[in-house]
Amino acid sequence: MIFLLKNDPRAPFPAVKFAEQEPNGLLAVGGDLSPERLVNAYRHGVFPWYSDNEPILWWSPDPRTVLYPERVKISRSLGKTLRKEKFHVTLDTAFSEVIQACAEPQPKSPGTWLMPEMKVAYAELHDQGVAHSVEVWQEEQLVGGLRRLSR
Repeated sequence: MIFLLKNDPRAPFPAVKFAEQEPNGLLAVGGDLSPERLVNAYRHGVFPWYSDNEPILWWSPDPRTVLYPERVKISRSLGKTLRKEKFHVTLDTAFSEVIQACAEPQPKSPGTWLMPEMKVAYAELHDQGVAHSVEVWQEEQLVGGLRRLSR
């Protein structure tokens, strides 16, 4: 069952157990991208993912990738690469650049998942200290990164 969200960001999300199996994880449609709704969504394992000229679609696929930094195991080959000091990692030093890079279409995908209004919403969350970026640099060039939410 796919739920229709109202424009009240405080309204609770449906339980993720109601997410569709096909397409995997589709839970709801509609609502808005207010910081309050995004925090509420991520807190419950739900995230927005939609294309241009579509309504906002809210997903909670099973399984879902969640990284717990304290549980990350670095492989031997990655450890060797990191010890060569070719790269350095920073936190929250290039948030907008990471978001922009994430929004760039990939070679095998014609569009982007990070719509302009989503970039604005993540920037608001960053200003509130909720959204963060991890940047990977090779010399002075940004070569990788990710965004995360915390609270």
